[in-house]
Amino acid sequence: MRFIVSTSILLKQLQAINGASSSSTVLPILENFLFEINDNTLTISATDLQTSMVTSLPIESKENGRVAMPSKILIETLKTLPDQPVAFSIDMNTMAIEISAGDGKYKLSGENAEDFPKIPVVDNSSTIHIPAPVLAEAINKTIFAVSTDELRPAMSGVLVQLAEQSITFVSTDAHKLVRYSRTDIGAEKATSFILPKKALSLLKSSLPSEDITVTIEYNATNAFFTFGNIHLICRLIDERYPDYEAVIPQVNPNKLTVERQLFLNTLRRVVIFANKTTHQVRLKISGSELHISAEDLDFSNEAHERLSCQFEGTDMEIGFNAKFLVEMLNNLNAEEVVIEMSTPNRAGLLLPAVSEEHEDILMLVMPVMLNNIG
Repeated sequence: MRFIVSTSILLKQLQAINGASSSSTVLPILENFLFEINDNTLTISATDLQTSMVTSLPIESKENGRVAMPSKILIETLKTLPDQPVAFSIDMNTMAIEISAGDGKYKLSGENAEDFPKIPVVDNSSTIHIPAPVLAEAINKTIFAVSTDELRPAMSGVLVQLAEQSITFVSTDAHKLVRYSRTDIGAEKATSFILPKKALSLLKSSLPSEDITVTIEYNATNAFFTFGNIHLICRLIDERYPDYEAVIPQVNPNKLTVERQLFLNTLRRVVIFANKTTHQVRLKISGSELHISAEDLDFSNEAHERLSCQFEGTDMEIGFNAKFLVEMLNNLNAEEVVIEMSTPNRAGLLLPAVSEEHEDILMLVMPVMLNNIG
């Protein structure tokens, strides 16, 4: 089997799907790309058994055939070659691969394509269409709050809830929670599924910035994403997601409105002086003044800053992990944010003061108990 392709075009496609391959010691075949040629189209697949990515491109070839090629050495070689046509010759009996580029010849050994895991196909699926920028925004807004606790597998992904007039993405790690909804996208039938973090990270890095539509097909076990010439298939997390609505406090009489960037910059400075384990900062709100402070008693470090704010409610003091607040403020686009609170031991809600059209976002952060020093 022989085919010719441009180095830069092939490298771009391989890099787009390489994240799905696995450095598996148990199944070394997962360290390969599957190359399949059919009627002058080269289809390349990578998988770690949970997540797979497939891409295709036109090439020149007189034969059809399949071979598994080692991913690492292939990408490293192509990276160092200038943009030029490169010829691949594969001995289908021994799986020996010879690459000819300019004056260079490179030999490596492939694997039998029959040993490569089968990529799941779409059966009995439902479909929705989402603009790529909207999907990217939903992933960016939620992925940082996904849990890394392996004992709680349901929370190691993002819950997607589909309704006729909306789509909602939810993530939580029990310390913070994000709920991001869109009212400009809906599905024929209400359903929900949990997308794993790795698949979302791969989507985040490979979604194009231009406004193309992503087709999402899903059934009971897998979700299939198609955009441009790339397909991403991931196994859904087969767990029951916790009842997150029950955690969101409904009555929050204390509302603090503050300029987002100002608040963010202040927290970044003040947290430097906080305890390195808890990252605890104290918010003391009285009238139109917000006093932010942190201390690390072990090193006699402390910091205090004052910000002007708008506040409705009774004066209060509450402690938060500043790292969580910083992450959340980084993922909100609004000029001003509102923090809604009830009591110092109940969760606080972080919301944009003005919502974007068709968009609803709520972030929840658990407080940390204050020791009453200072």
